[in-house]
Amino acid sequence: MTEPDAQIAALIELHRGLERQGPGDLALAREILAELPGLLVEPRIADLGCGSGAGALLLAEWFGMPVRAVDLSREFLDELEVCAKQRGLGQLIEPIKADIGRLDWPAGSIDLLWSEGAAYNLGFTTALRRWRPLLAPGGIAVISELSWFGNEVPAPAREFWQSAYPRIGSEAENIARASAAGFGVLAVHRLAAESWWSSYYDPLQARIAELRPLADTTMLEVIGETEAEMALFRAHSAAYGYSFYVLRSDARSVP
Repeated sequence: MTEPDAQIAALIELHRGLERQGPGDLALAREILAELPGLLVEPRIADLGCGSGAGALLLAEWFGMPVRAVDLSREFLDELEVCAKQRGLGQLIEPIKADIGRLDWPAGSIDLLWSEGAAYNLGFTTALRRWRPLLAPGGIAVISELSWFGNEVPAPAREFWQSAYPRIGSEAENIARASAAGFGVLAVHRLAAESWWSSYYDPLQARIAELRPLADTTMLEVIGETEAEMALFRAHSAAYGYSFYVLRSDARSVP
C-alpha cells in the first residue's frame, strides 16, 4: 500500500461508525429544503459524496423519493445501507460506488443535487462545472463549501488552509464562481460553529480516543492533523466555516 493509500485508509477507519464524515446540521438542512423553490412533485435526487448518508437519508424521508447516494468509499456505503434498512428507507436509497468527479449520467437527469462537504475533494469550481450538466434546466443544487466569512482572515487560519486547501475562497468569490459555472445563486446559509462540534468534531474526538492506543504511525499522523484542524477551528471559527450555496441551473447559461 502506497503512503497516500495508507492515509486514505486511515481516514476512512477514523470516520467509520460516525453519523457524519464532515460538519453538518439536520435542522439547517430542513430549513434549506423548506425554502427550495420550484421542484417537481417527484424530483430526481442525488447526494454526491454522501459518506454514510446523513443527507441522503434526510432527502429520502423529506421527499419520499429515491435518492442516488454516491461515494467512493464502499465502507461508508455499506453503513448507509444498514442504516437505511433500519429506518425503513432501504427501498429509497440507491448506493452507488463512484467517483463524484467522473459521473457518466445523462445530461439533465437530476432535479435536486445535494452535496455536503464533498466539493472540497474536487475544488468548488471544478465540482460546479462537472455537476452543472447533470442538472435539468431549472434544477437545484445545494452544495456546502469551505469558505472565508470576510476579507480579514487571521494569519494562522490562512496559512493552514492555503496549505491544506489552496482553492478556498470567500463567500463572494464562491458566488462569482457559481455564476460563472452557469448557476443562479438563490441563497447562502452558514453552518453555525456549534454544529461543527455537535455533529462532527465531538464524535470524532471520541473516535480518536478509541483508536489512539493501538494506532500505527500512519493513523497517528492522521490523528495529529485532525486535532490540529480542530484546534484551529476552536480559535478561528469566526473567520471561516462551511457555507451552503443554494443554486439554480440557468438554462440560458452554458459554462
